[in-house]
Amino acid sequence: MFSNLSKRWAQRTLSKGFYSTTTGAAKSSKLTQRLIAGGVAAAGITASTLLYADSLTAEAMTAAEHGLHAPAHAWSHNGPFETFDHASIRRGYQVYREVCAACHSLDRVAWRTLVGVSHTNEEVRVMAEEFEYDDEPDEQGNPKKRPGKLSDYIPGPYPNEQAARAANQGALPPDLSLIVKARHGACDYIFSLLTGYPDDPPAGVALPPGSNYNPYFPGGSIAMARVLFDDMVEYEDGTPATTSQMAKDVTTFLNWCAEPEHDERKRLGLKTVIILSSLYFLSIWVKKFKWAGIKNRKFVFNPPKPRK
Repeated sequence: MFSNLSKRWAQRTLSKGFYSTTTGAAKSSKLTQRLIAGGVAAAGITASTLLYADSLTAEAMTAAEHGLHAPAHAWSHNGPFETFDHASIRRGYQVYREVCAACHSLDRVAWRTLVGVSHTNEEVRVMAEEFEYDDEPDEQGNPKKRPGKLSDYIPGPYPNEQAARAANQGALPPDLSLIVKARHGACDYIFSLLTGYPDDPPAGVALPPGSNYNPYFPGGSIAMARVLFDDMVEYEDGTPATTSQMAKDVTTFLNWCAEPEHDERKRLGLKTVIILSSLYFLSIWVKKFKWAGIKNRKFVFNPPKPRK
């Protein structure tokens, strides 16, 4: 009898000790989890505070550092169903060729892309043949030149970057192929930049040597001088060549260079919306037609009659 009591007492003592050990481990585990969660929360709050302070610093920067925000203009191709003004693209190419091509390139635009957009096949062929391109060497290995073809890309004014910088006091004129998509504000920024040169910089503004003031350019100091003046270009269609008209046309042309698929994309988008809308309403009708009988069915339970 006493032996049985001693065994039971020993078992209870061991079970209590195991329970207390397990409880202590659980408590330490919960404490560790709480410490980790608190550390993560503190790190998150610190990071959020730093990001918020940085955003306030960015907002506090002046317009002179980032450039004035370009006002929005009513471009004829901005609407969801609007396409490019192809007459404006043709005039814009003329402005680029006679004014902008002296410094800026269009490395990503091929002659063939102009066909059917702003010029005829023969007109583009004649323009391409005005330039010479490298051809395969002759039998002696001497380099040869050939007239341009429709498959060639519009050549730039400089052979390399070093020559471009040397001709522009160290500044590199950007390629204009994607300039509209590469700048915040797109067409509005390009138009405002071309027409935003004041006669004199504001009082107190000091410009580096060889630079010009333009409030729409970040920092206000730009190496490019004003290039568009009234009647600088004589349009083929007789359109008055005012500064704003030339800026509008060349901006439209550069927008087309950046998005030559613009018109086709909108046409395909409209077709897609029409087809998908038709399929959507058709699917609603089919669903209602197929499920009307199923949803309105009623099941009646007829229990079996008890046998007599």
